[in-house]
Amino acid sequence: MNCIEKCFKKDKMEEECGVFGVFSKNNLNTSNFTYYGLYALQHRGQESAGISVSLDGNITTFKGMGITADVFTPETLEKLKGNIAIGHVRYSTTGESRIENAQPLENKFKLGQIAVAHNGNLTNSKIIRELLEDGGATFNTTIDSEVIIKMIARKAESGMIDAIRSTVSAIKGAYALVIISNGKLIGVRDPYGIRPLSLGINKNGDYFLSSESCAIDAVGGELIRDIEAGEMVIIDENDVESIKYSDNKKIAPCSFEHIYFARPDSTIDGINVYEARVEAGRLLAKQMKVEADIVIGVPDSGIPAAIGYAEESGIPYGIGLIKNKYIGRTFIKPSQKLREQAVAVKLNPLKVNLEGKRVVIIDDSLVRGTTSKILIEIVRRAGAKEVHFRSASPAVKYSCYYGIDTAHREELIASKLSVEEIRKTINADTLDYLSMENMLKSLKNRSYCVGCFNGAYPMSTPIED
Repeated sequence: MNCIEKCFKKDKMEEECGVFGVFSKNNLNTSNFTYYGLYALQHRGQESAGISVSLDGNITTFKGMGITADVFTPETLEKLKGNIAIGHVRYSTTGESRIENAQPLENKFKLGQIAVAHNGNLTNSKIIRELLEDGGATFNTTIDSEVIIKMIARKAESGMIDAIRSTVSAIKGAYALVIISNGKLIGVRDPYGIRPLSLGINKNGDYFLSSESCAIDAVGGELIRDIEAGEMVIIDENDVESIKYSDNKKIAPCSFEHIYFARPDSTIDGINVYEARVEAGRLLAKQMKVEADIVIGVPDSGIPAAIGYAEESGIPYGIGLIKNKYIGRTFIKPSQKLREQAVAVKLNPLKVNLEGKRVVIIDDSLVRGTTSKILIEIVRRAGAKEVHFRSASPAVKYSCYYGIDTAHREELIASKLSVEEIRKTINADTLDYLSMENMLKSLKNRSYCVGCFNGAYPMSTPIED
């Protein structure tokens, strides 16, 4: 992720990473599928990328720092031959951003090889790590994902599948795993279904596992279904076997997947992300009426909600902010004093649509308030008469414990200020957040994790700080 991106996203909640897997009975170019799958998941992590392939039980891994296109060349992919592959793109929430922490992680032991790619955070990784170290295990990384692969290796004498099942039954937290072992592709989703994982297939019978369905689309596959909470799937030449390793009934996928993290062309747990965001915008428009001339969305995740808001309110939708998508990765690192400059480089106002207008700005969320304040100032400088700010999600008041990079609670603006105080702080004429009731309505009133909004997390044990 370039420095401008980091500055802009300081006011956002950030996903940890994306995972992708392929099993083919005949195709040895699964690394190509995985490359394009990771490309489609690039929004979930830009710090490192990696691919592991398996050919006749032998696993080869290649990974590096940076985005997928920078890490892999055609020559590299040509060398990664195998009928099974897994891949990973990383955004670090635990462990430093360095090559040792890039995934997939690979391990060799007397029963064979294993490679694991992990999306999420574990709540009990410190305790398990200490127990493994007491038993003689050594660790090469500072990420909690290594706990998983070490624990599987420790239990492997009982058989690989039993070892994986035993391990995922012992770890706590939010996770989606893709694993290569003994000629099999294995996928695991945590008991609460917090992190997403999808299963797909193409016309040749190749199977795919992915954090989002958009990556399955990108490689020419079709979505079969989402992996269920507490489910492990084992894919080999005999097809797909499903094992329910947990009978937990409290299903709680992360609501922010639909609000911000996922691409709008993805479908997660049967709900299309774009449709959910448009519906959130419609519901938001019903909450607080305002007279205005134009509705604009903050690119990219705020745009569907802005479209829904415009449709419901009758206020015309227009483009008000132009996103610069071509900022070089070596762009000068902004200091704190240059943060406003960074946002201005990222988003530039379309003055012809804003000058002399009463403007409604729709963003997916308002977390710290720093970027929102700068955006409002940019729109005012472009000549807007009034600026009304709307958040297409409830107010974020609590830090996330399950694999999302949020600030400490004291940095979350809604944890310490009222809506009116926030409005004054960001210099908006009016401010409104989507209500919890309407957010859940946009998600078809299903059970979701909403802990960042009300502090009620599905697990009793918080992640270690």
